[in-house]
Amino acid sequence: MVEEKRARVVLNITFFRPEKFYISGFYNIPYTQYFYVFLCFVYVMTVIGNVFLLSVICLVRTLHSPKYMIVFNLALTDLCGSTALIPKLLDTFLFERRYILYEACLSYMFFVMFFGSLQSWTLVCMAYDRFVAICFPLRYHSIVSKRSVAVILLFMWLALITLWSSTVGLLNRLSFCGSLEVQSFYCDHGPIFRLACNDNSINNIMAYAAFLLVLCIPIILIAITYACISIALSRIASTAERLKALKMCSSHIILAATFFIPLVITNVSAITSNLQPNTRIINSCLAHTIPALLNPIVYSFKTEEVLNAIKKLFRRNQIEFQNGKRKVLRR
Repeated sequence: MVEEKRARVVLNITFFRPEKFYISGFYNIPYTQYFYVFLCFVYVMTVIGNVFLLSVICLVRTLHSPKYMIVFNLALTDLCGSTALIPKLLDTFLFERRYILYEACLSYMFFVMFFGSLQSWTLVCMAYDRFVAICFPLRYHSIVSKRSVAVILLFMWLALITLWSSTVGLLNRLSFCGSLEVQSFYCDHGPIFRLACNDNSINNIMAYAAFLLVLCIPIILIAITYACISIALSRIASTAERLKALKMCSSHIILAATFFIPLVITNVSAITSNLQPNTRIINSCLAHTIPALLNPIVYSFKTEEVLNAIKKLFRRNQIEFQNGKRKVLRR
């Protein structure tokens, strides 16, 4: 009994939970403030673009379809993900507030990781929509209904909340008795759990599980859907029909490429070689920010339905403005 009490005392003494972490950011790169100003511009344009796309989808009834429920979810995810990451990043490095409270750091990590993984799985959902539309066109409306899409999206949100709550929550079992310098541009999961002095094997397993669930499995599923789409298109005799089907997929292919390629390059380089920290930080930073900027641009200018909806919305506003002006003149 006495030995057990002594063991508990030793455990309490040797367990260290820091008050703050220090986020290091870039090493020995001049004029980094210009990069952060660029990120500020990216954030402003991301907010404007995604709010505009969300507004168009809400206001135009022709876009109240299962496909645009998924697009709405992507735009909302981009907006929330950018808001979770960029303002705090700018505050950290532009104003030299690199120390962050332990609890705030975990919250920061959760929201950045959660919205990033939600973006990944929303792209899978969009690939599934294109797969059904091209491979099973006659059954599309019965398979991809508003109800089925709502259930899929709700399941994604709940599953990813559970994943990241568990992953981030497990950091509370770690003791940080050494360096508290996080070698990243935000409270990144990997660099933080590797600072621990005690056994972090469970956290390492969770990191690999998250890597598989958020990056590897979505890429594999998207590749399978496009392999099936390619087979279906090869059976279509008409060239015009093939081009029409490819045009349906072009927006999604651009979005998926801009999101996954930088992340894959960064992660593969980190595993296979000793990736320079500054290079990793720049790649990761751009992978977290640029897709959210491009998504509304791609969907506004590459998708005919959205372009027509924007034109319809502007015409309606012009008619309402003219009618209001006439009423004022009559008075």
